[in-house]
Amino acid sequence: MNNLKENLHNVRARVNFACEKAGRNPSEIAILAVSKKHDVERILALHELGQSSFGENYVQEALAKMEQLSAKAIDWHFIGPLQSNKTREVAKNFQWVQSADRAKILQRLSSQRPANLPELNICIQVNIDREPQKAGAMPEQVMSLAQTVIELPGLRLRGLMTIPKATSESHDPADSYKRMESVFLALIESGIELDTLSMGMSGDLEAAIMHGSTMVRIGTDLFGPRPAGSEN
Repeated sequence: MNNLKENLHNVRARVNFACEKAGRNPSEIAILAVSKKHDVERILALHELGQSSFGENYVQEALAKMEQLSAKAIDWHFIGPLQSNKTREVAKNFQWVQSADRAKILQRLSSQRPANLPELNICIQVNIDREPQKAGAMPEQVMSLAQTVIELPGLRLRGLMTIPKATSESHDPADSYKRMESVFLALIESGIELDTLSMGMSGDLEAAIMHGSTMVRIGTDLFGPRPAGSEN
């Protein structure tokens, strides 16, 4: 369907090649399909090709897709900025939250996670480049937030997520990824169990894998450009 099979093959090939260069096993890298603004038919087609994890940025859009795809074994990841008035629906319906960045949000997710569901997998979003317009905890706040997750019922700390500063003449995202890897490893060395470092997108997954990423978030290179009028 519009080259979805070829796109998935190409992304997997890029991951494999990046792992070969980094001396890593491709089995260490999960691919998260970023499906925001793409329709259910394309998500279903990609799922039938073997893709099981999908990332959504907008709660209401995601809930509508979940309802239509409720019979499918899909792991839904919330990856957008999370406001307090949206935590209940996220806690009830997603398997992962990758954009938790403050204690208040974590406490609400914990209290609102239904007791009959497995623990909600949490990645703390880190604003590694300290960009004022971007969500995420500052690097020096991460240790405290990690302890908060560990202490809250209904949550399971899995790791960290970041969206680095855009590539420019003055900035190489590989530098951001190197610093994120240091934050991640420091938590592990302190005795905190983590298995997920979510970083790298369509344009820079190779640099992310070189610096320890275990999950790359791919939208455009899987689904193609988002439909016209859905740039946000």
